[in-house]
Amino acid sequence: MSGHSKWSTIKRKKGALDAKRGKIFTKLIKEITIAARLGGGDPDGNPRLRTAIQTAKGANMPQDNITRAIAKGTGELEGVNYEECAYEGYGPNGVAILISVLTDNRNRTGAEIRHILTKNNGTMAEPNAVAWNFEKKGLFLVLQESVDEETLMELALEAGAEDFESSDDFFEIHTAPDAFETVRGALEQSGIPTESAELAMLPKSTVKLEGREAEQMLRLMEALEDNDDVQNVYANFDISEEQMAEASA
Repeated sequence: MSGHSKWSTIKRKKGALDAKRGKIFTKLIKEITIAARLGGGDPDGNPRLRTAIQTAKGANMPQDNITRAIAKGTGELEGVNYEECAYEGYGPNGVAILISVLTDNRNRTGAEIRHILTKNNGTMAEPNAVAWNFEKKGLFLVLQESVDEETLMELALEAGAEDFESSDDFFEIHTAPDAFETVRGALEQSGIPTESAELAMLPKSTVKLEGREAEQMLRLMEALEDNDDVQNVYANFDISEEQMAEASA
């Protein structure tokens, strides 16, 4: 299972989604707003908006919040003009980190990201220093207890998935970006629930971390994601299931 996927499962096990619901809602509203601004307010014709809405509903966001966020994106309601940008950095033992943000003040956010990295044994990197090590992929996480492995694998591969893995409590499905909607539609039509469905930047290679470095990396990931402007953090660390379990305890 990729470092990004492991981190996604750790957040769920630690209950971070419930503990920081207000912060999560803020991030989701930003994503819905900019998705509507860039691609229009109709989710049927805007895959990014459709994904954002489904993620928001999965986090139990009220429909009124979703509707207002779309209206701000399309200009029907006044709202903040967010800018998309990415920062790159290094974590313990040279782990590559790609940080996706939505901000109304690039200078403020850049300074905050730099401070978080420096404080947690990381450093800021120049543009494109680590981005080459990541590629955009569709990523689905499905609870193992919710479906038979052979059934899910056959369905996913027939729908166009590139890869299928089984690890910990989840099945992990990877797709090319242009196959994401097809695979999601196949899962929905078959009534298979997903814990996570997103277009993510997944690493081409990984760095093994153990002991203190692994602990530092997990603290850095949590600190970055705790920033209001950070939407996603992708990193190429590989940490053992045992140490992940300790961190999520």
